Amino acid sequence: MLKPRGPASTPRFEAWTQAPTKQTRLTVSPQSPSAIVTRFAPSPTGFLHIGGARTALFNWLYARHHGGTYLLRIEDTDRARSTEEAKAAILDGLAWLGLDHDGEVVYQSQNLDRHAAAAKRLLEDGKAYYCYASQEELAQMRETARKEGRPMRYDGRWRDRDPSEAPEGVAPVVRFKAPRDGETVIEDLVQGTVRFGNEQLDDMVLLRADGTPTYMLSVVVDDHDMGITHIIRGDDHLTNAARQYHLFKALGWEPPRFAHIPLIHGPDGAKLSKRHGALGVDAYRDMGYLPETLRNYLLRLGWSHGDDEIISTPEAIEWFDLDAVGRGAARFDFKKLDNLNGHYIREADDARLTGLVVPLIEQNAGRALTGEEKAKLLEAMPGLKARARKLPEIAEGAMFLIDKRPLKIDDAALQTLDDAARNMLGDVVSCLKTTSWETESLETALRDFTETKGIKFGALAQPLRAALTGRKTSPGIFDVLKVLGKDESLKRIEDQART
Repeated sequence: MLKPRGPASTPRFEAWTQAPTKQTRLTVSPQSPSAIVTRFAPSPTGFLHIGGARTALFNWLYARHHGGTYLLRIEDTDRARSTEEAKAAILDGLAWLGLDHDGEVVYQSQNLDRHAAAAKRLLEDGKAYYCYASQEELAQMRETARKEGRPMRYDGRWRDRDPSEAPEGVAPVVRFKAPRDGETVIEDLVQGTVRFGNEQLDDMVLLRADGTPTYMLSVVVDDHDMGITHIIRGDDHLTNAARQYHLFKALGWEPPRFAHIPLIHGPDGAKLSKRHGALGVDAYRDMGYLPETLRNYLLRLGWSHGDDEIISTPEAIEWFDLDAVGRGAARFDFKKLDNLNGHYIREADDARLTGLVVPLIEQNAGRALTGEEKAKLLEAMPGLKARARKLPEIAEGAMFLIDKRPLKIDDAALQTLDDAARNMLGDVVSCLKTTSWETESLETALRDFTETKGIKFGALAQPLRAALTGRKTSPGIFDVLKVLGKDESLKRIEDQART
């Protein structure tokens, strides 16, 4: 692994590049030489994972903060592993997060002939060469490296040989002539000055034996053609920066600025796994998180603005810059994520939450909600969302609104309905029958009732809540009475009262 320190074309090549492919033309380009253009470039071999979502967010914020352009490129050249389902999941996840891209989506697979043409240029300029090393020779190089305890590097045996010496029947790859002496210095906008000894650089493959471009070549060509000025990505790509830097220079192009952000670890400091939260963005949506929560949380994973924890999207755009990105790995914490989601749920519009929760309630109930039930849900939402940290908690807490009598009382609530409580509920029915069904009137009546009985209000609220909702927790008891209505409330209380 690369580690930081602190000849002429042949007729066969022409056959590789003859077949035309559809080109994606960009509709957005830098407005001036100083305009900032970033990109997010996922591979559609799986879902949009949480680390990729943060990379997309940082690119999006950097472009929006500087008034630049944010582009999206799908790197789908791995045809064996790329799927249409994965492409759709990535686009859907980015849309849900609200990370809108400028211009059209660029699909890397549509530009393969352009990538191959760049390799041909390097061949013609003597900056690349045909390599006829066999699989057996490469296997021997790997074995030698293993025995010597070092990473495998191609030994350059075809770097200066005449292609006329090529063995019969061996399809060559095209390799890049990497520098062998000195060092490569990357001035990284996050990591600072990073130095690589050029002896660590091997002559990487640009075109495979079948003529298809490799990832390293395609990325460089696409970044140039898209006018990318800043490459912001995970620091697991840091070693690629040195190789790509030399490719840009060999092709006569100015390399973009690099910014490599630390990876996300679990709360125990280990590499992020599924048990830590290495899930797809769609999984977080299904678990009941809001997109603004995830944006805020991912922003704070590796970036800070003083002691601010709750940061709105407009504030993030105003404040975000790369100088506040830390160099240490960020730690994912579900508890913090849940608490943050609770904040955004409390701040969210009631009608919006109702629309998000209705499908969950319908799934729980196994039926569609009526218009009247949806109206009750909207009315009850201020109380339902007050303590919820995720949308399914709201849905679960709202089930009492649509439950049919007689209610099924859960075990925890049933413990509050002893004989004394049931007797008291009978008296409460008599009290409430003559009460005006407004929140203030209900509160006055019930507090007067407890004062007359010489009991604390909680001694009444708990059995009353159990009778009205079948649960030990619910929105405020006065809100529950109000939203259920007088007739339904009295009948539910009577069902549990001892008369």
